[in-house]
Amino acid sequence: MHLNNNLSKKITRWYDNNKRILPWRVNFNSDKKLYYRILSEFMLQQTQVKTVIPYFNKFTREIKSLKKLSTTSERKVLKLWEGLGYYRRAKNLLRTAKIIEKNKKSILPKNLVEIKKLPGIGDYTGNILLALIYNQPRLGIDGNVKRVISRITNKHSKNINFEEIIEKNRDKLFSHSRNSDFAEAIMEFGALICKPQDPQCNRCPIKKNCKFYITGKKVKFTSPIKIKRKKYSIFCYLNKKKQIGLKKNNNLGFLKEFNLPIIKVKSKTLSLKNWNFLCNYKNSISNKTLDIDLYYKFSKKIPKDLSWYSLYNKKMFLPTFTKKIFKQVENLY
Repeated sequence: MHLNNNLSKKITRWYDNNKRILPWRVNFNSDKKLYYRILSEFMLQQTQVKTVIPYFNKFTREIKSLKKLSTTSERKVLKLWEGLGYYRRAKNLLRTAKIIEKNKKSILPKNLVEIKKLPGIGDYTGNILLALIYNQPRLGIDGNVKRVISRITNKHSKNINFEEIIEKNRDKLFSHSRNSDFAEAIMEFGALICKPQDPQCNRCPIKKNCKFYITGKKVKFTSPIKIKRKKYSIFCYLNKKKQIGLKKNNNLGFLKEFNLPIIKVKSKTLSLKNWNFLCNYKNSISNKTLDIDLYYKFSKKIPKDLSWYSLYNKKMFLPTFTKKIFKQVENLY
């Protein structure tokens, strides 16, 4: 499958005139480039640009370099990450910073095999970092890149071998001087022009080479995300000191390793004796929609696997999910 010779030039030219001003886009020779790019790529994993921007700005105000990050406590890193979700990214970011500073002497590995040995770096993040940091002829194959190629070829993404297409068209896609810019340009193009819904075909500089635009038979290039809906009951122990009983671990994969109120899957055998119903609310996490019944009771004693925490302790790291529970419970005082 061959792509047009001018594809990369047209997209890069569009990028020069239309790219967003983003805080991690610094000059290629900037001494901040390595830190800003690693940090932003970890934050952007499974998270939209508009959501990441304020977290990135706050993080870099507090921690100004990769070297400083490598000596920062996990607790502080998690606190700065609080609300961004997918907290394992923050832990992997910290571990990666420590390895780069200690073993790599502030140098990122220059090949994909070595860079993927760093915590939290897979094929996508490894390829895009090698492109952005070292100007290597690589693409980070994310949803945006897949969508652009899918539309150009007018084929469903599941029927396309993206790595094979990029390899076959390597001489057409990459130059010696602007590989980094093109890697970022095609993702930006997918986000702003070749959007999932309502693509801006009239503004598209490559529409004459795009089979999706030319043909009347336009395929659906992605499959709809299946939303999983689950019902949970949350039980909160409270006391008169405005404290809540939390536990460190739970058996819910999407909220592992964090302090949470007792959570049990709702069942017909669940006993609600001595518990007061507070409210029902919906919460979305990734591709899950949680239907939550919230219960509470005031008690001087709590189970052994729980500890008392103040509802107003702002220094404590809490996921957004747990913060929402706190807000509901605070209304009782």
